[in-house]
Amino acid sequence: TFSFLLVFVVSIIFHPALSIYINTLSSTESLTISGNRTLVSPGDDFELGFFKTTSRSRWYLGIWYKKISERTYVWVANRDSPLSNAVGTLKISGNNLVLLDHFNKSVWSTNLTRGNERSPVVAELLANGNFVIRYFSNNDASGFLWQSFDYPTDTLLPEMKLGYDIKTGLNRFLTSWRSYDDPSSGEIVYKLDTQRGMPEFFLLKNDFPAHRSGPWNGIGFSGLPEDHKLGYMAYNFIENSEEVAYSFRMTNNSIYSRLEINSDGDLERLIWTPTSWEWSLFWSSPVDLQCDVYKTCGPYAYCDLNTSPLCNCIQGFTPSNVQQWDLRNPSAGCIRRTRLSCRGDGFTRMKNMKLPETTIATVDRNIGLKECKKMCLSDCNCTAFANADIRNGGTGCVIWTGRLHDIRNYAADGQDLYVRLAAVDLAQKRNANGKIIT
Repeated sequence: TFSFLLVFVVSIIFHPALSIYINTLSSTESLTISGNRTLVSPGDDFELGFFKTTSRSRWYLGIWYKKISERTYVWVANRDSPLSNAVGTLKISGNNLVLLDHFNKSVWSTNLTRGNERSPVVAELLANGNFVIRYFSNNDASGFLWQSFDYPTDTLLPEMKLGYDIKTGLNRFLTSWRSYDDPSSGEIVYKLDTQRGMPEFFLLKNDFPAHRSGPWNGIGFSGLPEDHKLGYMAYNFIENSEEVAYSFRMTNNSIYSRLEINSDGDLERLIWTPTSWEWSLFWSSPVDLQCDVYKTCGPYAYCDLNTSPLCNCIQGFTPSNVQQWDLRNPSAGCIRRTRLSCRGDGFTRMKNMKLPETTIATVDRNIGLKECKKMCLSDCNCTAFANADIRNGGTGCVIWTGRLHDIRNYAADGQDLYVRLAAVDLAQKRNANGKIIT
């Protein structure tokens, strides 16, 4: 026994990677603020414990990156119910995690109602930063009784999902901190809308849409073209009878990446490499305060950063209010120059586009572009169509009925959009000055 212990101690000294960590909390243990004990995930990437922000004497239970010198919080349990002083206890009660204040009153709990009281449970901080409750004898992910990944705060970590769990009715979304040092729920929300048309993420400020991600096109979201350009990251979007959700994972585990919705109203992709001194910003959304603003150009108009004015009517359309348009107020959008006849109509092809809002769209993933065009022509209410998936030359069909909203173009991203026009408007082109000629 002495020889084994000697070898073990020596191996720890000369192999720091073998450092001891404790990542579980049993039903007989507790974490307290005064005890200064934390849970550390396997691999030392994440740490769970109590913290307080710089300018406030309020205490929170949270998770942060352990190896990064710049303290970065990725989850907060009691963000809207802080502890008012340095007395707090996290423990297991029955099948629940509970956080108690100095009056021994619960300020936060996992609120589980199901489970076998006779089977002991443990709380565990996993290697990916997920804090879970499970039965002591079952460490399979499908057997988790509760997990922090189902209740995100302002950060999306690798392997974490944003979106709707149809089986449980749970909708996972991000909510900003109220300010840089106040973890309470802010006014900015990033949520997947699955109720109508194709699923899309909306950035909401005080419940009003401020930005739209565009629908998933098989590679990424058409309104977030920069997100799929990292070679050491894999992206996944699931849409089936059980869930509609987005996630990503790292193919290089030495690099950290996270999505964060900050209190200023920006969704940011942040990167940390082993040689970093600080988090680097890979992209943020909205990218600009012009073309990325929700419905900035009104219906049947699109935003182009390379034109002046930025808003342009689609071919075959004209400003619905010329005076406002001339005064650089394009919110009323455009109207058709010629009404559709439902016979003899055709389509103008718009390249490199962020697809219109899909709340009025229908999807058929079993047909191609030719069949999609025929289906659109057969419906007098159809105003545009596009591929649902742009991989391998394009598959699937998206059809819009009604007005087209929130469109923009990109220099080298986006996808083709086919807008329906009357036959007389199909012959119109734009000259070098941008003016429509026949």
